[in-house]
Parts: sequence; C-alpha cells; structure tokens
Amino acid sequence: MAIAIARAVRQFIEAHRVARLASIDSSGHPAVIPICYVYDGTGFYSAIDAKPKRVAPERLQRIRNIQRNPHVSLLIDDYSENWSELAYVQIRGTADIMEPDESPAAEHRTAVAALRLKYPQYRSMSIDQSWLIRILPSRVHVWSADGHLITA
Repeated sequence: MAIAIARAVRQFIEAHRVARLASIDSSGHPAVIPICYVYDGTGFYSAIDAKPKRVAPERLQRIRNIQRNPHVSLLIDDYSENWSELAYVQIRGTADIMEPDESPAAEHRTAVAALRLKYPQYRSMSIDQSWLIRILPSRVHVWSADGHLITA
C-alpha cells in the first residue's frame, strides 16, 4: 500500500536530482551512496547504469545489501550557508531489485522511460536492459528550517 505524500513534499522530491541511498551491509554497518532516481507517486526507482563500476552489477555493495536486508533509507536534502533554507526529506522503506526479464515488464519500462525523461544521460544508455532498484516507502520524515515543507 502506497503512503500519501503531501503535494509540497512530492514537489521537493521531484525537483531534486540526487538522493543518498542508505543500506545495511552484512556486518550491520550502514553503506551510503548517491543515486539518481525518479518517484512515480508509489515508488522510487534507480538504475544500475553504465557509469564506470569496479565490479559486475550483482557484486555491487548496494545490490548485495538489498538482497540480504531490504530495509533502506533515502535522503533528499537542501543545504545552504543560510541555515534558514535547510530542508530534507527522509524516506524509509523496502527495496528490491527489478530485473528486466523477470520483473513486471510494464513497470520496468515505465520506470526506465521516467528515468530517461529526467536524466538525458540515460537516453544513450541501455538501462532498459539493466537492473533497477525499486523502493516502496513506508515512512516519510520531513524537516525544513522555515517549516515550509511541513505546513504546505
């Protein structure tokens, strides 16, 4: 079941280009990595793309962590030297790996199309043949120094 996210919070999420994905490694330690993402009103999607990687996709830390423990957190934030402009949205949820041949094909295609629309770099990458991380939020925590995300 999708959780409701207020319009102002959704606009904040959709306006941002990068989130930090936190997962838990096999020793119980947090692992955090920046990701590109899209949000469709139900879930967040991030591609395992063609940027240089040191290991095969199935050996990536975030993939192994999600396969062992699906509980993750996303942080999307604004930082400013003017601290009255600070804001963040923290999403907690469960993640899984969508493989193009095994996941619901329509959902995978829709997520790929949305990622390509948001990030022009993906238009020349074969992310339609790549794994996607899907995160279904279970809790959203919002904070802004001026309260605009909470009161909108």
